[in-house]
Amino acid sequence: MLETKNLGRTFTSDSVKYEVLKDISLQIAKGESVAIVGKSGSGKSTLMHILACLDEPTNGTVAFEGRDYGSLSERERDKLRNRKFGFVFQQFFLNGRDTVFDNIVLPMRIRGLDESRIREAATGALVSVGLDDKAMKRAKDLSGGEKQRVCIARALVGDPDVIFADEPTGNLDSKTSGTIEDLILTLNREKGITVVVVTHDEDLASRCGRTINLKDGRIVANDTQGEHGEAGE
Repeated sequence: MLETKNLGRTFTSDSVKYEVLKDISLQIAKGESVAIVGKSGSGKSTLMHILACLDEPTNGTVAFEGRDYGSLSERERDKLRNRKFGFVFQQFFLNGRDTVFDNIVLPMRIRGLDESRIREAATGALVSVGLDDKAMKRAKDLSGGEKQRVCIARALVGDPDVIFADEPTGNLDSKTSGTIEDLILTLNREKGITVVVVTHDEDLASRCGRTINLKDGRIVANDTQGEHGEAGE
C-alpha cells in the first residue's frame, strides 16, 4: 500500500544542511499496524509526514497504491489526504469553542458532502470511539483522553485506508494511554485500517504488528513482533 525507495530528506538552516533521512526503502502492506520508533531527532516524524503526503522528500520516491507522490498535482495530493488518510497528532488541533460534532465533521465538509451523509458518518465515528453521548459538548470541556478520542473519530469519519498517528499517547496518563492504544489497534484489527504510528511509548510499539527503528535517519531494524505478529514483511 505504501512504499518508499531510497528516500532522503535534507533540511537547510543558516546555510547548513541537515540530512534527516538517508536511503529509506520500505513497504507497508494493507492492514498492517506499524510503529516507527527511535530517539528524538532520529527522523521518525519526518518519515511519517512524507508517507502521509504532508512533506516532500529531497530525493528518492514515495508511493501510495503504486502512485508516486511526485506525479500528483497539489489538488490530487489534497484529495489523497482528505479521502484516503486520517490523522491523529499529539496536539489535538481541535477548536475548543466548537462542539465535538463540528470538530469531527470538518474533513467531510471540506469534501463537500451533503449534510445527511455527514451526520450518518459522524454518528458512526462517535459510536466507534464511545463518544456518541458527547456530540453536542464543546471540545474545550473534554478531558485529554476524550479530546484524543475526538481526534480519532475525526480521522475515522472519512472512512480512511490509513491512519497516521504521531505520538497519540504523548500527552496522556498511563491509564488513558492504554485506552487510546486499545482503540487504535481495535480499528486496525476489526476494520482493517492500516495504522502507522510514531511513538516513544514502548508498550504501544510492542503491540503493533511491526516496528521500524530509526537511528540517525536510517532504518536499523524492521521487525515483526507483538500480539499481532501475523503482520510483517
